[in-house]
Amino acid sequence: MEQVYLDHHATTRPCAACVEAVSRALTEHWANPSSVHRMGQQAAHALEHARGQVAKLLGARSRDITFTGSGTEAIDLSIRGVLGALARVSPEKRVIITSELEHSAVRNLCKQLSDLGRAQVEMIPIEPGGRVSVDGLDALLRAHRERVALVSVQWVNNETGVIQPVHAIGELCRSAGVILHCDATQWVGKMATDLGGEDAPKIDLLSCSAHKFHGPKGAGALYVRRGVRLLPTMPGSQELGRRGGTHALPAIVGMGAAAEAAVGWLSDATGRERMTTLRDRLESGIVERCAGAQINGERDERIWSAVNVGFPGLSSEALLLALSERGVYMSAGAACASGSLEPSPVLLAMGVPERVAYGSIRLSLCRDTTEAEIEHGCDEIARVVAQLSRAMPG
Repeated sequence: MEQVYLDHHATTRPCAACVEAVSRALTEHWANPSSVHRMGQQAAHALEHARGQVAKLLGARSRDITFTGSGTEAIDLSIRGVLGALARVSPEKRVIITSELEHSAVRNLCKQLSDLGRAQVEMIPIEPGGRVSVDGLDALLRAHRERVALVSVQWVNNETGVIQPVHAIGELCRSAGVILHCDATQWVGKMATDLGGEDAPKIDLLSCSAHKFHGPKGAGALYVRRGVRLLPTMPGSQELGRRGGTHALPAIVGMGAAAEAAVGWLSDATGRERMTTLRDRLESGIVERCAGAQINGERDERIWSAVNVGFPGLSSEALLLALSERGVYMSAGAACASGSLEPSPVLLAMGVPERVAYGSIRLSLCRDTTEAEIEHGCDEIARVVAQLSRAMPG
């Protein structure tokens, strides 16, 4: 049975350079990078080389990069770290501005902080198509003025692939003197990033994860703009005091190797053009073969790697199970919530009707996805949708 993996927003297959780097770290550079002896310093050299590779992918300085155990931890360090640092000097700054479109790593953390009374969370209005309202953010910044601790807005939505207006958001936040955190988990490694360039968005904190761009699980990174203060959530001497704990060197050097490979791929725009063409072919193939199929998300402002499509009257769970049996793999919403039987809160927040959201699935590509996989995926989706439509009329 032919297998087609279309769940790359959940995780990507580690590239060959990543696998080689991880293996070398496990067999050669297994000493503790914090040790002062020669073997420890060899491991430390490998660590700093990886930091430079990740910094190059982000267009940042090496000292701006803090390694974490995941993208979720990088988000946690950003939000809790800013609140903790501000509590010492400006305790009135307790307002977090974010949106219902965020990954659960942001949404759930903000809810927890609100429930504990440590923060007041305000939600940015959402425009049709799945982008946050810049005017709505402006109004919130004006309404809460000196009480805003930070704004947290993702660069690319993990479910729909919709790109958020981070440049306009950054301008607003910088003008208001407010820290902006950007969850760039689905942007980094897929699109060019230059945080130090003249046209760079004014982002103060940016989080990303290695396994989203052909690196290993267990490694994330946080970009911290010079001058931004964080209270460590895991105190220790490592990572300039921002994040304690012995470095997971195999995962970190794997992330560095994956970052270098991503820089090479991004240097040639034809790769992204090819993937955009394949995404459009996947989308049109589904819509043409499946009556009533609806694309969720603004079509003109999406990254090349994602298609979110709803089948009114069907169940995403039934779709995923039936497709999995046929060797075609994808998700319903975020992979971390794939066990939920409820419609995606992101789609509902966008105004997608519940009947459509309940039957929505996410298909996501990587730079290695082939035309043959797209065609086979479309064929199998059409077969399964037709079968389920007969079994679940209306």
